[in-house]
Order: sequence, then structure tokens, then C-alpha cells
Amino acid sequence: MGAIRIEGVEKWFGEVQVIKGVDLEIEDGEFVIFVGPSGCGKSTLLRLISGLEEASRGRILIDGRDVTAEPPSGRGLAMVFQSYALYPHMTVAENMGFALKTAGAPKSEVAAKVAEAARVLKLEPMLERRPKDLSGGQRQRVAIGRSIVRQPAAFLFDEPLSNLDAALRVEMRFEIAKLHQALTATMIYVTHDQVEAMTLADKIVVLQGGAIEQVGSPRALYERPANAFVAQFIGSPKMNVAALSSNGSAFPAPGAPAGAVSVGLRPEHLRATEAGGAALRGRLEVSEYLGSDTMLYVDCGPFGMMTVRHLGDFAAPPGSEIGLSFEPEALHFFNAEGRRVQA
Repeated sequence: MGAIRIEGVEKWFGEVQVIKGVDLEIEDGEFVIFVGPSGCGKSTLLRLISGLEEASRGRILIDGRDVTAEPPSGRGLAMVFQSYALYPHMTVAENMGFALKTAGAPKSEVAAKVAEAARVLKLEPMLERRPKDLSGGQRQRVAIGRSIVRQPAAFLFDEPLSNLDAALRVEMRFEIAKLHQALTATMIYVTHDQVEAMTLADKIVVLQGGAIEQVGSPRALYERPANAFVAQFIGSPKMNVAALSSNGSAFPAPGAPAGAVSVGLRPEHLRATEAGGAALRGRLEVSEYLGSDTMLYVDCGPFGMMTVRHLGDFAAPPGSEIGLSFEPEALHFFNAEGRRVQA
């Protein structure tokens, strides 16, 4: 039971409005990720849901109950922060069961819930260890376990993997995905990393400047971005966006709809070819070999730098003139306001 509804929520800090009339529906059991650049309001919105910040206007409902004026303790939510915030003198089991113990739960109940959380998170061999004896990933799992034992209506994650190295981030993404499958609980997760958003979310909420730019599945946002901002934020490397005309040149974009002033192409939808006869030509500036593929950065003159994801190695040296080809159906078009337009 973790359905969350946000109705016209605003947040002001003095004269500065940081959340601008957000409306959002989160279904029970959904994994929803708030993503956007630094300062977009994603962490503030999470804190408003949790009760750690007070809404200036609007309502927040959990399972139909208006909790806008409720303190964090009255909302039935569990929050996992960047910092593990574990008690160093306590064992893993004691850390995980501390909130239940202080709430007066019977020892048998505490032990049973800690044991079940440890089973889900594969922490059973570590229950008698202290935090100093754990890796960063293990500490984060203990922090998550501390939330699980409370059986909350929803889990709120505020950039929980940002303190981990690259290998541990990949491992913990996998662990969190499995946790969601095991618990079938509502999870709201804040990150600036759009790779985390694409790989974990049922639904992504893209924020910019305190407002929602688009809400949808990872596939929907990737394949049909609502505007140029979403198009370039979702996807790695980001989408190439160029003006349809620049310095007297016209981008070779057949079927451009009325009102379109720019065109977008994903790097994997561009193919490097011989320069002669290609629809688009440019100078190879940098080539980054990544093993399975190579990133090519091609200066296309009036249309700017284009990024190309080339499968495998690419033999041409920097400075080479190369051609770029693409299928017309791979093109995305945007108007002067940056909104998506299609024929």
C-alpha cells in the first residue's frame, strides 16, 4: 500500500521558488526515479514527500490520506540517504533493528524482521560484524535493511550510490533492482545519473528548474522525448541536436515537419561511411576506443560536433574526412521552444 499522489505542490525558500506546481501520480509498487541536473529540485521534491521539508502550497497524499501537514514519523515512509549513518558501536543486526527496538517492539519480532531483511539482502553472514568491518556496498545494504524492517508504505532513496566507486555502483544497481522485485514495494529514487534511471525505473520523472519536463517509461523517454532537454539528458552519449539550417547550409533531413527548427539524432543511429556521396560530411576530431564500440567525434561544420557510436574499432585517424549516414525515421524534430514536433 504505497500509492502516492502529489497535487500542485510548490516550495519556496524566501523569494526563491524551487518547486513549481508539481502534479504526479505514483502507483503502488512502482519504481519511480527523479532525475535531472544539479539544482533541478529532485532532492527537494523527495524531501517534501518524506516530510523533511514543508510544502508551501499543494497536497501530498499517501494511499489517499492527506499527509501534507504530517511529520515524517506519521507518513509511514523509509528514507535511505547518501550517508549510511550507521552506529559504529553496534553490530549489523543491532543497527538494522534499532528503530524497532526504540519503538518498543518485542525482541522476537525485532529478531524475525532483522533475519528476514538479512536474508533478502544476503547479509546473514555479517549480522555480528560492525560497520568498520564492512565494504561500502555492504554498509549501504545495511542502511537499506534498516528501512526494510520497518515495512514502510514506500522507500525513498536520495542518491544512495553516489559515494560508491564505479564497480560497486553497478553491483548495487543490480541489488536494488532485485530488492524491488522481491519486495514489490513502492520506491522513489533520486539520482543525477541517467544510466541508473534507465536501468532501474519503471517510470522516470525528468525535472528541470523545479518543474517536470516529462514523465514516462525509460523506453518512452528515450524513443519519444517531449523536448530537446529530455532528448539530450536521457541517453549516454547524449543525442546530437543541430539546427535545420545554419550559415546558409541545410541539414539533410527529409520530411521535416512545419515549425521544426532543429533536428536530433542518437549517436547509435549515425553510421560512419566514406565521405563521397554521404548525406552529411565532417572531420574526425577524436576517436575513443572502448572495446565493444568506438565513440567518434565529428566536426560537421555549420551543424556542430556530432557524436557517433561505431560498433567495434574504427581505423581512420583523427583529421580524416568521413561521411555520416542515417535513416530518416531515426530523426527527431523540435520547434523554436524546444518542444517535439513530428510530421
